[in-house]
Amino acid sequence: MASSSSGYWEDLRKQARQLENELDLKLVSFSKLCTSYSSGNNGLGISQRTRSDSVGSPHDNLMVAMTTEIEQLLSKLTAVNDKMAEFTVGALPHNAGLMHTLQRHRDILQDYTNEFHKTKTNFFSLREREDLLGSVHRDIESYKSGSGVNNRRSELFLKEHEHLKSSDRLIDNAISIAMATKENMTFQRGMLKSIQTRVTTLANRFPAINSLIQKINLRKRRDSLILGTVIGVCTILLLLYTFH
Repeated sequence: MASSSSGYWEDLRKQARQLENELDLKLVSFSKLCTSYSSGNNGLGISQRTRSDSVGSPHDNLMVAMTTEIEQLLSKLTAVNDKMAEFTVGALPHNAGLMHTLQRHRDILQDYTNEFHKTKTNFFSLREREDLLGSVHRDIESYKSGSGVNNRRSELFLKEHEHLKSSDRLIDNAISIAMATKENMTFQRGMLKSIQTRVTTLANRFPAINSLIQKINLRKRRDSLILGTVIGVCTILLLLYTFH
């Protein structure tokens, strides 16, 4: 019975040592993999990292697979330690030695667990930092590309604004010329009416020159029509030039 118990205990210790050796190798590989990820990302540009992350690189797949394997090994080693703890409860004669061995295996398990969680935490912290940098880089690139388009639009708007201001100035000049012409014509019309009134008064006093006055009036109307036509044509041409 004692030999059977001793064999069971040795079998548990063998399983524990085997799992501990596998864990030791896996944790070394896991640490190297995390280090290579950090070094690889430091050697790449941010745009290259973001493109690689968006697709899902083989490096990430390997990290996930190795993380799963280590978690399974830790779970198995925990189960073996629990069985060893149950065995020590019934092995009173050798309880002190067995407890010492159990405690050593528990310490090894705790060390491996802490090392694994520390390495995994550092890895995911690095991933979060890289994702944040990639996001900031994409925002900057988007802002730069958007700023380029906005600058081109702003230049077009400024050119159009200057063109409109120039057209406004030409229209204002044309209106000023038209108003000055109107005032001049109104003044001339007043003078002509005054002259006509005086001439009519003279014609009434001297019937002999009535026919001469009528000829002068006809010629004055013809000249007024010609002058009005010329002014109208000039105004239309000026407006057409302004809007084109």
